[in-house]
Amino acid sequence: MEFFDTNILVYQFDQSDPTKQKQARELFSQSIRREKAVISTQVVQEFMNVALNKFSSKLSQDQLEDFMDHTLKHLCRHSPDFSYYTRAFDLYKLNSLSFYNALIVQAALDLKCRTLFSEDLQDGQKFGSLKVVNPFN
Repeated sequence: MEFFDTNILVYQFDQSDPTKQKQARELFSQSIRREKAVISTQVVQEFMNVALNKFSSKLSQDQLEDFMDHTLKHLCRHSPDFSYYTRAFDLYKLNSLSFYNALIVQAALDLKCRTLFSEDLQDGQKFGSLKVVNPFN
């Protein structure tokens, strides 16, 4: 499985950087076609916040609802229980991650992902069998 951090989803809609937009769209659609793409509730929440408040070219409510119903809903495979926060806190302490990044990494680990696509973490960094890949390098 391949876990997508919020920034990869956001870049698909970011018209300010056409190169990253194209790369994000291609990577995301390839992973979906191979049925490998997954996200967590945190990614849904962060994406929705950015889409509603920070996109320079805002999506319409209908466009956002369509993306939620046809994409996010089907990819969201991780919902937290309390032990998830404990495991993420352990990652935070051991790896000098921000707590929100630790939550992303832990969700990917919980889903037994091999790859975490993110621009926010160090490219090539490993957490057990999980490898961080910055697709924009």
